[in-house]
Amino acid sequence: MEQKDLQSIVAQFNIEGNVTEVKPLGNGLINTTYKVVTEGAAPDYVLQHVNNAIFPDVEMLMGNIVAVTGHIRAKYEAAGVDDIARKVLSFVQAKDGKYFYFDGEKYWRVMVFIPDTISQSAVTPESSYIVGETFGNFQAMLADIPVQLGETIKDFHNMEFRLWQLREAVKENKVGRLAEVQWLVDELEKRAEVMCKGEQLHREGKLAKRICHCDTKVDNILFDQDGKVLCVIDLDTVMPNFIFSDFGDFLRSAANTGKEDDKDLDNVNFNMDIFKAFTEGYLKSARCFLTPLEIENLPYAAALFPYMQTVRFLADYINGDTYYKTQYAEHNLVRSKAQFKLLQSVEAATPAMQAFIAEQLA
Repeated sequence: MEQKDLQSIVAQFNIEGNVTEVKPLGNGLINTTYKVVTEGAAPDYVLQHVNNAIFPDVEMLMGNIVAVTGHIRAKYEAAGVDDIARKVLSFVQAKDGKYFYFDGEKYWRVMVFIPDTISQSAVTPESSYIVGETFGNFQAMLADIPVQLGETIKDFHNMEFRLWQLREAVKENKVGRLAEVQWLVDELEKRAEVMCKGEQLHREGKLAKRICHCDTKVDNILFDQDGKVLCVIDLDTVMPNFIFSDFGDFLRSAANTGKEDDKDLDNVNFNMDIFKAFTEGYLKSARCFLTPLEIENLPYAAALFPYMQTVRFLADYINGDTYYKTQYAEHNLVRSKAQFKLLQSVEAATPAMQAFIAEQLA
């Protein structure tokens, strides 16, 4: 966009200081982001175009984020935490009092830029421990939030819904691919009932939905220059879900010794060192609010996400590759097989996971 257009959008928000420049920031895949540079002592800001194709209800999305950041800020203030402005994101109201601005085509939001920070992406046992502790603490702080948040992406981690999608794909068999993957459909159906136990336990009133981040990874933590954690970022997917979401989704990618689309299945195994480090950090900060049932089912969470991703990749393959971008004809099938191999490795590691968790609780 032209500089004058970007500056006119920024002018719709109640920022301090005079804007000197609006320039691209980062390389996010979903939201387009800019840094707003101001004169003198005024803070700089971050301007983002919110992708409403992914997040259709921007008002609800921003309501979630403002509620979450406000609750965390209040807890820090009550505890006398210092430097709070760097430890929780601050969003700026538009002139009309909302936390977003609609220009007739796009939705925009502004937050205060936190200077002198670094991000990390390497997955090691050390970084996995930090991720576990940080997101466990994030969940713990929000365990008593007094407002009901909305679901920013409907049925995002709903296993029953994902299986329904697969079964519809199987029923229609649009491009005639079912015969070659029937064996994998059968393997997934064998596990279907147990893999949907989260939703079943919820219906029985035994399993609560918590406020989860739903995108747990090292990249979504902001660090200071000394490598100390400042805050969790990228809050668009923060919504009610089972705690299994934040636990299992991280391990699906971080504890995979191979690639998500590895053609050599010998490369794909479940890394217990990553599991142990992440789980130790997570239980350290989340144990204060987790129920025995939630803790008991953490190994289930580790299996749930490679299972869910196998279901999603396979449904897309059977449908003719209409959702995920592919680089070659059998890409989604290769992904499906790799995720299923990871699931099998997780299943084999389940007794070891259970034993490790018992040690942490002793």
